[in-house]
Parts: sequence; structure tokens; C-alpha cells
Amino acid sequence: MPRFPPNPERRPAVVTGASSGIGRAVAASLAAAGHPVVLGARRSDQCDEVAASIREGGGDAVAFPLDLVDAASVDAFAAAAGAACGEIEIVVSNAGMNRAGAVLDTTPDDLRATLDVNVEGTHRLVRALVPPMVARRRGDVVFVTSDVAERPRPAMAAYVTSKWGLEGYVRSLQMELEGTGVRASIVRPGPTLTGMGMDWDPELTASVIGQWAAWGFARHASFMRPPAVAEAVLAVVSLPRGVHATTLELQPEAPIREEVR
Repeated sequence: MPRFPPNPERRPAVVTGASSGIGRAVAASLAAAGHPVVLGARRSDQCDEVAASIREGGGDAVAFPLDLVDAASVDAFAAAAGAACGEIEIVVSNAGMNRAGAVLDTTPDDLRATLDVNVEGTHRLVRALVPPMVARRRGDVVFVTSDVAERPRPAMAAYVTSKWGLEGYVRSLQMELEGTGVRASIVRPGPTLTGMGMDWDPELTASVIGQWAAWGFARHASFMRPPAVAEAVLAVVSLPRGVHATTLELQPEAPIREEVR
């Protein structure tokens, strides 16, 4: 049987999109487990507040500005993360953009902007942080995607395209990293209560949800909470060496029926 060296107990971690929602919950969960956490997001003020809240609770966290569409920002963030916490052991790629819009209504610029954050931005992050992991023969990279990669929705052309592309990217990466000691994992949440999409016009939101329901994508009104998704991310990176969680999909549990048949 092959033997794998155990992971350190304290594993410096990077979380993108950490100013709110799933990213914020993941950062808090990793810190509560004893890992130093570096938070990154464009909303740097909110990221600072999240990091301060984690420190007040006894965790180890710092925050730095991060704009995934800016290569210089990604490189500066990676350097700052390493200087603050040491060799990065865990990367949680969570930042994303979600713009509503049907295929025929989505301009090339809107499509390009979403892909630049969700796919190209992820690639910039991987290029900046994963090569040192490969050199050390150890590390975890978790990509938070969406169940739209498995079940596309109408009225979300750019977002669906980006998440399909992202999962294809990760699957290629998984094959290329095999045998390096670096595990690349997909965590694919279904409907989750986050800030993403909350800035849409109410009429647009109602229209989009109505189209989802027409195609059977809104079977019940339950949504997951970010801390639940964060626990799944923590579980993935906490697996013992020798085990690789390639894809983990999460869905909200339906409300309990009064009568079970």
C-alpha cells in the first residue's frame, strides 16, 4: 500500500470571494478548525470586517484586496498571502459573478465580463498559487461551482456558460495533478441563500424564478445556508491523504411532509 505523508495540523488557507456568503462562511469554518486564513475580495472593506470578526472569535485571519480580472492584483495578493501566513496549503476558489440574461439578450461584453471573473480569474489564481503546492507535493484546491453546471437554467446564459467551462477546466486540472500530491476538488452547491443575484431588479428576479419553476428547477422553497456549504468544503480538505473527493454536489433538503407515503 502506498503511504502518503499527513497534512500539517495548521494549514494556511486562501479563500476568494470571502467578503460575504459562502466565502465568508468558508473562511470562518477553516479558521475555527485552526487554520490561518487569508481572505480576498474586491470589497476589501467588508473583507477586513470579516477578518476582524474571525480574530475576535480567536481565529487567525487577514484580508487583502483581490480583483481576479487584474493579473497584477492576483500576483500581489498571492505574495501578500504567503508573506502573512507562510506556504499556502489550501486554496478555496469561490469568487464569482452572476448576471441574469437570456442567450439572445446577453451582449458579448456581458458574456466576456462573466467569463473573465469565473473562468479566467480562476486560472490567474491557480497559476499564482498552485505551482508551489506541486513543488511541495502537497495541497488542496477547492473550486466552488454551481449545480447549473449539471442542470443548466434558462435566463442565466453567461453564468451557466462560465460554470460549465469552469468544471471542464477543473476536471482537466485533476488529471494533470494526479500523482503530484495536490488534490483539486469541485464543491457544487445547489440553491443557497447568498448575496449573489440579490441586486437584480425585483421584476427580473421574479421572471427568472418563474422560468426556473417552469422547467422543474424550483421543486420546493428551501435554500441552503452558507455555513452548511462551508462545512462541506472543510470536510473535503480534511480528508486524510490517500483519499480524493473529486466532485461533491449539495442540494437543499426538501421540507418534511406532514404525511410520508
